[in-house]
Amino acid sequence: MSKVSRRTFLASTAVAAASTALPRRAVADTPAATPAPPATTGFGPPTPVPAGVTLKTIEEGEKLAVVQFRPEQRKLLLDSLGDQLAWPVQRRKTPLPQSLAPASKFSPLLPGMAFPSGKSALVRPKAAASPVPKTDDDLAFASVAELSRWLHARQLTSTRLTQACLDRLERLQPKLLCTITLAKESALKAAAEADRELAAGKYRGPLHGVPFGAKDLLDSAGLATTWGAEPFRSRVPERDAAVLARLKAAGAILVAKLSLGALAMNDVWFGGQTKNPWLLDEGSSGSSAGSASAVAAGCVPFAIGSETLGSIVSPSIRCGVTGLRPTFGRVPRTGAMPLCWTLDKLGPMARRVEDVALVLAALDGADPGDPASVSAPLVIDLSLGTRRLKVGYDPAWLADKDAVPEDKAALELLRGAGVELVEIATPKLPYDSMLPILFAESAASFEELTLSHQDDELKMQVADAWPNLWRSAHLISAVELVQADRLRRVVMEAWAKIFDGVDALAGPALAGPMLTITNFTGHPCLTLRTGFRDLAEVRSDFAQATPQKLSPKRRVPHGLSLWARLYDEGTLLRLGLALEEKAGVWRERPAI
Repeated sequence: MSKVSRRTFLASTAVAAASTALPRRAVADTPAATPAPPATTGFGPPTPVPAGVTLKTIEEGEKLAVVQFRPEQRKLLLDSLGDQLAWPVQRRKTPLPQSLAPASKFSPLLPGMAFPSGKSALVRPKAAASPVPKTDDDLAFASVAELSRWLHARQLTSTRLTQACLDRLERLQPKLLCTITLAKESALKAAAEADRELAAGKYRGPLHGVPFGAKDLLDSAGLATTWGAEPFRSRVPERDAAVLARLKAAGAILVAKLSLGALAMNDVWFGGQTKNPWLLDEGSSGSSAGSASAVAAGCVPFAIGSETLGSIVSPSIRCGVTGLRPTFGRVPRTGAMPLCWTLDKLGPMARRVEDVALVLAALDGADPGDPASVSAPLVIDLSLGTRRLKVGYDPAWLADKDAVPEDKAALELLRGAGVELVEIATPKLPYDSMLPILFAESAASFEELTLSHQDDELKMQVADAWPNLWRSAHLISAVELVQADRLRRVVMEAWAKIFDGVDALAGPALAGPMLTITNFTGHPCLTLRTGFRDLAEVRSDFAQATPQKLSPKRRVPHGLSLWARLYDEGTLLRLGLALEEKAGVWRERPAI
């Protein structure tokens, strides 16, 4: 049999398939034809294999793909690889805008699942009246819930509150490095307008007049949005991200674009390393580094963060704030830096559970610019208790090498709040084998940086930083990527069964596999401070960092993560509120 190119083979098999589809009589009446030599057809002639690609190249490439072929198979491959190697060359001639999402989209709902029933509703817990703090330092650590009531009652002006936030951000910036851009002029103008509206009785809701900060991967019209990375320092978008537009419509005041680890990894950006207000020797963790640091230091009442694989949870734990990662798709990502289309999520970070509930209610709902966003009922009733709720946990999580005694103590606080704790067993699956999805998607999003070598401009050039991870992602096989996606379905099905038996799960935020699992399944997560622990060495998000010993040990916040069923943030927040009240530590401030 003569050797043919892949294109010729595809063309000839397509013709053969068409022939078999003809009626029998038509085939029989067709006169026999003399076989012709292989034609190039509309696909064109075979593409030559590039110079330098040899049998040895294929043999070495097998090691990267973790496969092994026989010598005769390598010979066949070499004869037919020209087309395959030409595909990326031809494709790269067609520009793909950074904001362009893939044609396929991810949904956390498995076949047969449906959105929760009912209409969206928000019921706040009862709260006793409290006086407005006399000093700006005390005002800085008030909750969104308190601020909203004072503003609505006109006991506090948005102008005073906004100016206090701007002053504090500016004063603490040299220590924290949490701010990339201050929005002084526009913030004070918006605050004055909020005061006029409130005085006139035009009330936009509980966020009206409340200042906030936004992670600097959210587009802000006319205001630099740098993604924390050197190549994008001069980037100024024309439109607001959907979440910023919704917050402004709710009357909230954008005071600052907050730092993030460059291109949403860890806490190092082009201005330095964002610091943890409780321990300035260490970074605030990432990648929502500035959001967590600014909230913890009393610079803003709340901030918007994002998470792909831990970027809300990790800095929330380290800085002792409350972070809510909503169900995948609940909050639209239109105008947010695309890192990983099937994993990226946006969510609020604040000081209290009620605070993140108020913000989520303003962010919720689909947007045409994000094909994966959905409008699912959001039912939050914080007046309900938690008795008769079953919360699962795996004892193995508490025995993990990264777990600490304070994790078990936090679980006991839940039990003390009237929750029934139920032991579960984590399905034994290779969860880390889903990571090619993250690395391949993010490498595709920032392919131009890799090809142009602009990734050399980023500060972090270690093995587990983006530049190196994206280069290695170009060597992930397409087969492995598809298999990782199929494994993701197996994981989703396994954990759907776990959630069928409990109302929620609770456990260590960063010990065990739950951070990876629930980011890939899309389940919502609430992380909050439940106490404190003594720290013996400085922490870092980078595996290769040399541990710095602390003598004496330093007291830092610690907390727990809660996970609920898909689109059931209401149960998650009820549990979080009960845990927050039982722990009674949210008002304690860092000494900065």
